[in-house]
Amino acid sequence: MRNHLRTFMLLAALTALFMGAGYLIGGATGMVIAFALAAGMNFISYWNADKIVLSMYRASPVDEGHPEPLIRNYVADVHALADGAGMPRPKVYVIDQDQPNAFATGRDPSHAAVAATRGLLQMLDRREIRGVMAHELAHVKNRDTLTMTITATVAGAIGMLANFAFFFGGRDEDGRPTGMIGAIVVAILGPIAAALVQMAISRHREYEADREGAAISGDPGALASALQKIEAYARGGYFNPDAERNPATAHMFIINPLAGRGGDNLFSTHPATHNRVAALMQLTGQTPQPQARAQASPRGPWSGGATAVPRTDAPRRGPWSS
Repeated sequence: MRNHLRTFMLLAALTALFMGAGYLIGGATGMVIAFALAAGMNFISYWNADKIVLSMYRASPVDEGHPEPLIRNYVADVHALADGAGMPRPKVYVIDQDQPNAFATGRDPSHAAVAATRGLLQMLDRREIRGVMAHELAHVKNRDTLTMTITATVAGAIGMLANFAFFFGGRDEDGRPTGMIGAIVVAILGPIAAALVQMAISRHREYEADREGAAISGDPGALASALQKIEAYARGGYFNPDAERNPATAHMFIINPLAGRGGDNLFSTHPATHNRVAALMQLTGQTPQPQARAQASPRGPWSGGATAVPRTDAPRRGPWSS
């Protein structure tokens, strides 16, 4: 019930932002048009939440019959974790990006999907991958995925509306130009407002998914280790071009995929990684260890980014690895 109420409030807030932007662009008529567009987007987002985001990242479905052992293990582990948590098995996808990262999407546990990048599957050991996917299953179990996807869709639309306002200006209900001042206000405040909404729903949700994911996997230390390694690689030059083109989806990933957005600053969609690691390690009674910084590598074959080559200082693959 709490998550349904939060989703309703989020939809109301984003729809109001969208209508306000429409009013500044086209007066009362623009507000009505914006409301109709927002209602249509919310409807489409609800029924096609997984397809919308997965298509943005050109994710490919995979199953236990995949020819690569690494991917077969990944699918098998997702299924085993879902079975252990008493959840429906989600659809499983792989994204051809070098940056290690993952997300979950879908309107409910019966219509969910999880996706991991090739970088994550190559750079983490099997135990750490299980920790990451348990976190994503926690989002599904907590029904965060609908909220996350609708936020991405509507926030992205607000940004596009703001760009439209900036280039074409606005008009009131009588067709008179409102001038560039209103358009500039929309262009600046629209994305900021959307970012603030994202921030408001993201940080607490990530801590909860970390805690629930640790319970699903039974191994809080695996997720803590994975978070440290993912952030180290991301800061080492493993960029995600698709995320840079779709910044409104950044809050969906386990670690912020955007370049130069680390830490608990005003527009961060995630808690600081060291805070998340500390909270996880409290569950094990251990002290978190600092992670060495990843080094950027030459461009790789998967996405035009850095090659997914393990660092020389990275821990060796554990007994779960294929």
